[in-house]
Amino acid sequence: MSTAGAPGVQARGVGVRLDGREVLRDVSVTAAAGSWLAVIGANGAGKSTLLRAITGLLPYSGEVLLHGRPADRLKPRERARLVAYAPQSPELPGDTSVYDYALLGRSPYIRHFGRETRHDRAVTESVLERLDLARFARRRLGRLSGGERQRVVLARALVQQAPVLILDEPTTALDLGHQQQVLELVDRLRLADSLTVITTLHDLTLAAQYADSMLLMSDGRAAASGPVGEVLTEEAVAAHFGARVRVAEGEDGRPHLFLLRP
Repeated sequence: MSTAGAPGVQARGVGVRLDGREVLRDVSVTAAAGSWLAVIGANGAGKSTLLRAITGLLPYSGEVLLHGRPADRLKPRERARLVAYAPQSPELPGDTSVYDYALLGRSPYIRHFGRETRHDRAVTESVLERLDLARFARRRLGRLSGGERQRVVLARALVQQAPVLILDEPTTALDLGHQQQVLELVDRLRLADSLTVITTLHDLTLAAQYADSMLLMSDGRAAASGPVGEVLTEEAVAAHFGARVRVAEGEDGRPHLFLLRP
């Protein structure tokens, strides 16, 4: 099915209730095909809940469209071919190897009771190589560091080769070099394959370096959305993060944040 000209992800009036409590209220946002949307906000603002609703992991009110198709009408295998998700703190089976876990990303393309193909193995090996994980391919997940585990979770999502890639804090536990490596790889894949990328990132300057647009969440609502420079302002950071910052335009034309001491 061609998705040319269709928005990658549309959320319309999305709401989520958990344990009888309303945690998302009337959230609407659009991420164009091939664009990068950064979802920002203080802890507890509803960022991860929104991502899980979009991926179908939580029941929600309102509407979510994936390349123009209502997400709640998709079968699990159909949804998995459209959207890949890397959670912030997944439970990983300690006895599974890095290679076998990453290969699970090919599950939507493997027939029931079938086996992976040469292409499935090639995709998996390529992603592990690009994430500096090839040397750990046979290592058990239980023997990895936090940063290595984070990259393995991302590897499984990338191996899925879905046109929508949703990453919840993909740089958590990564050192500076691997943060840059991971985000540059995601951006190259986005540009090469017209992926729609949606991420949550605590580092606002880092988010501003890669995102085309931002959604600022506050208390389960969308407080602001639009181009990065319009959302990431000194006033917005003060109001929603309780921080005093100076926002300056870098040489790349993107905003950079500098904390100001009281």
